[in-house]
Amino acid sequence: MYARTGGEVEKTRVLVVEDDRGIAESLVRGLRQAGYGAEGVRTGREALSAPTPDVVLLDLGLPDIDGVEVCRRLRARSDVAIIAVTARGEEADRVVALDEGADDYLVKPFGLAELLARIRAVLRRRRPSGPETLRHGPLALDLRTRQVTVDGRAVALTPKEFGILECLAVDPGRVVTRQQILERAWDAHWYGPTKVLDVHVAALRRKIGVPGLVETVYGRGFRLGTVRESREKP
Repeated sequence: MYARTGGEVEKTRVLVVEDDRGIAESLVRGLRQAGYGAEGVRTGREALSAPTPDVVLLDLGLPDIDGVEVCRRLRARSDVAIIAVTARGEEADRVVALDEGADDYLVKPFGLAELLARIRAVLRRRRPSGPETLRHGPLALDLRTRQVTVDGRAVALTPKEFGILECLAVDPGRVVTRQQILERAWDAHWYGPTKVLDVHVAALRRKIGVPGLVETVYGRGFRLGTVRESREKP
């Protein structure tokens, strides 16, 4: 472990998981200057053994454990915000990282201002304001624990599936556009294809198991249907 935070412990702690010492030290320095408590580790094993921070900046190309596997293990044990930071820019790599629990994805090279904006965005999503539980008919979303139940049955969702459902459940019946969902469940700077959203929505519908509850409004976006409509549709 290196680049340990000195002085007063900052309220928001960021762990930089990066094997390139120069990049890591630059990131830690920039984060500290922005007011974050930051430290860095060089391997996946160090990342998994470190105290749980608020945000993890995770390089996917680590020397000991694949970054996607590190992401999977971190997500299995905590709700920490994870931003994948890597040179891999292909859509398939982004989708794999997101499916395994990453909240966002940054491709190198990137600027510090963009990184800080991404951190602010994931923290807003992880620290929602307002009521802690959203309810709509048989559906209940606990925003604090990020748990979902349908008629009392627990439903295991990925972070992105939960984010999509949260966007819709905040105001049931209102149409939420594809771009609005991508900006809220992914990031305000999302520029990739929207087809990835259809894949996540399809998986979300299968897991919820209430036909018609998540409705497609063609040419506009998605919304939560009424309980009556969702029960009657085949």
